[in-house]
Amino acid sequence: MPVAGSGEPRSSRKTLTLSGDCVLVVDGQMDEEGPMDAFSTKSLALQAQKKLLGKVASRAVAVAFLDDASSEVLDELYRAAKEFTRSRKEAQKLVKNLVKVALKLAVLLRGGQLGADELALLRGFRQQARRLAMTAVSFHQVDFTFDRRVLAAGLLECRDQLHQAAGRHLTAKSHGRISHVFGHLADGDFLAALYGPAEPYRSHRHRLCEGLSRMLDEGSL
Repeated sequence: MPVAGSGEPRSSRKTLTLSGDCVLVVDGQMDEEGPMDAFSTKSLALQAQKKLLGKVASRAVAVAFLDDASSEVLDELYRAAKEFTRSRKEAQKLVKNLVKVALKLAVLLRGGQLGADELALLRGFRQQARRLAMTAVSFHQVDFTFDRRVLAAGLLECRDQLHQAAGRHLTAKSHGRISHVFGHLADGDFLAALYGPAEPYRSHRHRLCEGLSRMLDEGSL
């Protein structure tokens, strides 16, 4: 990763581990325009975590540690979403909902509130997410193989698995956040733009897939 004084963007990163093998990264990205358009996912996650911990003070919710690969993925997701929607507010909403859902899942996992069937569904979600990440990277690496229908179907399957795994434990608002996040990611027009030849999407895709590859190699996905 770039270091101070190199002329490259600087970042301050933390990763929230949701369980032994589920990881979410939150990031405050520093670039030439300032701290990620004055929107810090790191600060957002810390605020959301503090609010949740106030409700479940006896439970350990998340452990913070550095994970550059995952941070890069979240950075580029924010930037690509902002470019596609032409709305900083919409891109921020996507990241906020992702963080809030992940922290709610952390409460359930660390509190041992999920039953055997629900945990099996969550493991299925992780396996599907890994397969989907490998497919996304392959589409990037091999010309003329991209199929938006494959990625969209896989993302919607992940959405359904999360709804089922945490169904009775989450509020309607939290389920709405899950639907919003995966609905945006599975949008065919968004995927087509992301995998198109035009900039800046090509650069966003390159950095997203680099980060996904590292996450797969390091076992954080």
